[in-house]
Amino acid sequence: MEKYYYELTIEPNVYYELFLDLVSSLTEDAIEELSETIIIRSEEDPENIKLGVEAFAKELSTALDTDVQCKAIIEKKQNQDWIKIYQESVQPIEIGNFYIHPSWNEPKESKMNIVIDPTLAFGSGHHETTNTCIQAIEKYVKENDKVCDVGCGSGILAIAAAKTGAVVDICDTDPVSVEDSLKNFKSNNVSPNKYWEGSANNSEETYDIVIANIVADVLTMIARDIKKISKENGIMILSGIMQQHKNKVLKKYLNSEQFELIEEIEQNDWVTLIIKKLSV
Repeated sequence: MEKYYYELTIEPNVYYELFLDLVSSLTEDAIEELSETIIIRSEEDPENIKLGVEAFAKELSTALDTDVQCKAIIEKKQNQDWIKIYQESVQPIEIGNFYIHPSWNEPKESKMNIVIDPTLAFGSGHHETTNTCIQAIEKYVKENDKVCDVGCGSGILAIAAAKTGAVVDICDTDPVSVEDSLKNFKSNNVSPNKYWEGSANNSEETYDIVIANIVADVLTMIARDIKKISKENGIMILSGIMQQHKNKVLKKYLNSEQFELIEEIEQNDWVTLIIKKLSV
């Protein structure tokens, strides 16, 4: 990596798209498109591109009999180790007896370690919903429990349950999430019992613990499926719920005497609901 790079900022007063087409034809370097501004970043001095853009503005003015102005400024900037900066921005987090950290941080011997590198799939432990779900997992999941993580995302919650000694199934309607979950399981030296792309109603099993950290609207839509796969005396850990939507979710899950709210875990504007399915 070079010590310095150049940043050319181009701001035409009109015909933005024409200037963008020109710049795209002049360079293969990185181009950032902002509102009426084009930025080129290169390790090569972009002086020739700047001259070309300025000449193009003059030619447009003449050809179209219009006042075409284009501000073009070159700045020389010091390169930084962007990977290191990114890694330093992703901090490990402790939640109860769990220590969640990216692969470039060392584990803690005194904790149950979960290695999660941030990806497109949701869940690295820092969001309130993930945090409170892990608190619930530590409290309610026991060794050999059968657990289903519905909408597994990064797999962090299922991995936490597996680290506790549970037998874990995972599913998600997003294939990227299922793929990322399986990679994260492998990185943590645990394995799901079953996994599938799709919804909870594809399962023929019932579970001691059902985890669903999604959003309130989806939780209400799939309430029947979640309750169906929950065993009698089983626990449902429901999260992704903002406080103002809590009652809407409760209305769907407490619509018979067989279901009981046993705990709410709150963090900032979010709440995780712990609901028990009672024996008939």
